[in-house]
Amino acid sequence: VQLQASGGGLVQAGASLRLSCAASGFTLDHYAIGWFRQAPGKEREGVSCISANGNNTYYADSVKGRFTISRDNAKNTAYLQMNSLKPEDTAVYYCAAHITYYSAIYYPDAYVYDYWGQGTQVTVSS
Repeated sequence: VQLQASGGGLVQAGASLRLSCAASGFTLDHYAIGWFRQAPGKEREGVSCISANGNNTYYADSVKGRFTISRDNAKNTAYLQMNSLKPEDTAVYYCAAHITYYSAIYYPDAYVYDYWGQGTQVTVSS
């Protein structure tokens, strides 16, 4: 059972990146997905999350209007499209999966998540 986050990199302010979160060893159909990030010296913060059925999403105020979360259950993968990146978006980004019977519910809180990816570094230069 593994989540693999990828797609990070070094970009200039204003650029875009798309992060991917691929699951192996289990299917994401009954899992809500969350994206979290942690910058050096700061606590982990929730960025975005999506319900198992993909119909409901949540965004932190700091990324609202710039980031878009999505999922493709056929590919067993979730995504975080990040546009108009800012230096303050610099962090290690983690994806996480939470098994749930409530397909329309998203979960902004990190403590509920069952599986975590290893993280992918996003660095935004000014």
